[in-house]
Amino acid sequence: MKNITIITPVPDLINTFIKNSMLRKAIENKVVQVNVMNLREYGKGKYRQIDDNPYGGGSGMLMMVEPLCNALEHAIEQMDNSSEVVVLYPTAQGKMWNQDSAVNLSQHNNIIVICGHYKGIDERVIEKYVTHEYSIGDFIMTSGELPAMLMLDSAVRLIPGTLNNIESALTDTFTYGLLDHPHYAYPRSYQNMNVPEVLISGHHKNIDSWKQEQREKRTKERRLDLWEKYTKLKAIELENNNEQNS
Repeated sequence: MKNITIITPVPDLINTFIKNSMLRKAIENKVVQVNVMNLREYGKGKYRQIDDNPYGGGSGMLMMVEPLCNALEHAIEQMDNSSEVVVLYPTAQGKMWNQDSAVNLSQHNNIIVICGHYKGIDERVIEKYVTHEYSIGDFIMTSGELPAMLMLDSAVRLIPGTLNNIESALTDTFTYGLLDHPHYAYPRSYQNMNVPEVLISGHHKNIDSWKQEQREKRTKERRLDLWEKYTKLKAIELENNNEQNS
């Protein structure tokens, strides 16, 4: 079972998400164990302070080093010491999150996620504890809870035992380096819109070919960046095959 701890000053937000997402199913299936840690419990003084003015001036507040370090030490103590502990921090300064990132995270057994607020967290926390920094895009959000849950959701669904059919996750968009092909379900015809004949032909080779053609077509039309990356990789793969066969 994988251990996940989420450090946040607003645990209710995380708990609500878990109750209404695939994470709840992963917990029920004993695929993961999730601990939501309230950072306020490690706050300073009567009012459980977790933020303060940054040195050097400037607008905004910063999450303090001591409460976060104490929370992290406690979280690490609860982890399985036979496996590496990954400390994930969603931040605009991080590497862009993608499907490869989700696959990588899904393979770790001990995961701690820090949900940042205000102007972020004290740099000393990052230097001492954080192993992975990721961004979900070139924009700023009010807090780190939503990016944290986005990352965890995309990773946990890849762990066998979370979904009823792991093949569903393994054939999603981006798994092939391409966007996904169109999908159709019952009925075959609706308001003069019909399911493509190839999908009801029973000819699996033709169906697979159609799906691949649609993946490539959609990617080329909608995500030229992905298409260029895909074609470059295909060219390298073809060149390597030719060298091996020569």
